[in-house]
Amino acid sequence: MAPVDIGERLRALPGGTAVTLKLDPREYADHYFAILNATLRDVGTETNAHTIYVAVTNPASFVWGLAQALDVLPDRISFVDAISHIMMDYRDPLPNATYIETPRALESIMLRVEYLLKKYPHERSIVVIDSVNSLAIHNPPELLSEFFHILLNMLKSRQVLTIVLEVAEEETAAVESMLNLVVDETIDVAREGP
Repeated sequence: MAPVDIGERLRALPGGTAVTLKLDPREYADHYFAILNATLRDVGTETNAHTIYVAVTNPASFVWGLAQALDVLPDRISFVDAISHIMMDYRDPLPNATYIETPRALESIMLRVEYLLKKYPHERSIVVIDSVNSLAIHNPPELLSEFFHILLNMLKSRQVLTIVLEVAEEETAAVESMLNLVVDETIDVAREGP
């Protein structure tokens, strides 16, 4: 599957859908860029669309640099960054980002996402969570499961397209089972290939 095909599949999904995109760790860089291309450029630049990127793996500044390379406009994306503080990468905060001190602050992440949805009301809202693996490193399974159930149900009720990134070979059985309960579809980028 070409990167544009991932974008086409995501564009075809109605609001209120939650999808997992699985990346192959051996091809992480290529798959990650293909997914950013599909989510931020193909879907995120639709008419009246706005993307909220929850950064838990890569800092918002890194993702924003890639988004600029994809010609994503700053008013089309905002960030909830929960990793820059602990990575000590907080030198130049982005104006379109809100920062949380730790990926353990799940309630704060949820509240910031909800706040940004209200601040930037659009017909097509997209939330990208990068990634479930990083959240699983910082949070116990029961707490993470509760977080995803509450967050994804709230996003579904608001007709938000939710995209959860997952690195394919790093998940535990508990994380995979938890995701299967809350997402509507899984696209295995590792198997289908960008």
